Amino acid sequence: MPPAPPALRRARVGVAMLFLTNGALYANILPRYPEIKSALGMDATSYGLAVAAFPAGAITAGLAAAALIRRFGSAHVAVIGTVITSVCLLSAGIAPSAVLFALALFVGGAADAITDVGQNAHSLRVQRGYGRSIINSFHAIWSVGAVIGGSMAAGAIALHVPLGIHLSISALVFCVVALVAHRLCLPGRDEAGDAAAPVTSDQTQARRIPITTIAVIAALTLIAIAGAVVEDAGMSWATLYLSTSLAAPAALAATGYIALVGAQFVGRMIGDRFVDRFGQRAVARVGGLLIAVGMGQALAFPTVPGTIIGFAIAGFGTATLIPAALQAADTLPGLRHGAGLTMLSWLLRLGFLLSPPFVGLIADHAGLRVGLLVVPIAGVVAIAFAGVLTGRPQRR
Repeated sequence: MPPAPPALRRARVGVAMLFLTNGALYANILPRYPEIKSALGMDATSYGLAVAAFPAGAITAGLAAAALIRRFGSAHVAVIGTVITSVCLLSAGIAPSAVLFALALFVGGAADAITDVGQNAHSLRVQRGYGRSIINSFHAIWSVGAVIGGSMAAGAIALHVPLGIHLSISALVFCVVALVAHRLCLPGRDEAGDAAAPVTSDQTQARRIPITTIAVIAALTLIAIAGAVVEDAGMSWATLYLSTSLAAPAALAATGYIALVGAQFVGRMIGDRFVDRFGQRAVARVGGLLIAVGMGQALAFPTVPGTIIGFAIAGFGTATLIPAALQAADTLPGLRHGAGLTMLSWLLRLGFLLSPPFVGLIADHAGLRVGLLVVPIAGVVAIAFAGVLTGRPQRR
């Protein structure tokens, strides 16, 4: 295949910068949440409600992304959303009250949800130009951004940098990165004709969503949520399970999540090559099998080393699930441009919101080891519904 034109190569760099920025912004404030909680005098209940404002804002505004993308273009939406998110996270960090803290997080979450759809839509636009899979590499760059953001926060805490100064630097740096990325992205709206043309009654009739498309959206949502369940298991429960259920030392317990994220990053870096060779369907099925077997054996034969390896195998298996579902949703028939991607992203965020309390409810009644059975079950779900994935990106 001939090399991509320079404009596409520049756009690929621009989209990568947007993903990196999106990963870094929220990771800058997360490690400083305990400091904010203490400064505002919040108890555990008010703190939990305030922090939940971020996903609540995302769910509230997430469905508006498709219309904004059609009106302004995915690159514009992603960059403007990034700027708003950065300002809101800065405002949350310096908020003088718990109410203003929650309000800033709510608006920031709304902007972040729209940014997420915008950057994924533009990544798929660039991918169509390349004629091969590249979306997994963008999600790998998001992970790099999260590590950078978390490291910035850890450094600021270690150096006793005031919260306002730290988050101001973060907002300024990543707003500049986003604005530079905008100059590299593809110009214009993604589907200008779709947004500009008047909608006649015949077109309205044609836009009624077929029942088969609804069924495919449901299947894609289950695939994406399967990936989300695995990610959340590492983020929310790996350290707790290793330390409390398996009595691992604190430093070693933290490696469960690190193993999952590290393996997921590797899987996303090499995932595009496997997708191009074998197709999304086969890669998703193998990924689901790795999740089911990796965590299944870790839970069946619980040891500290085996569990850490199990989380790593599960992370590698889940690497391409969410990008595959997003790509398939973006090309569903009977939907306006951006609608499938927006609906799936919204439902995926709902899955991220509901997964932790669901696992916690099971853990309270039957133990965390039983609660973590959702991970191998998620692998089985990915295998069962991978048939809806079409496989390869469009060729030029």
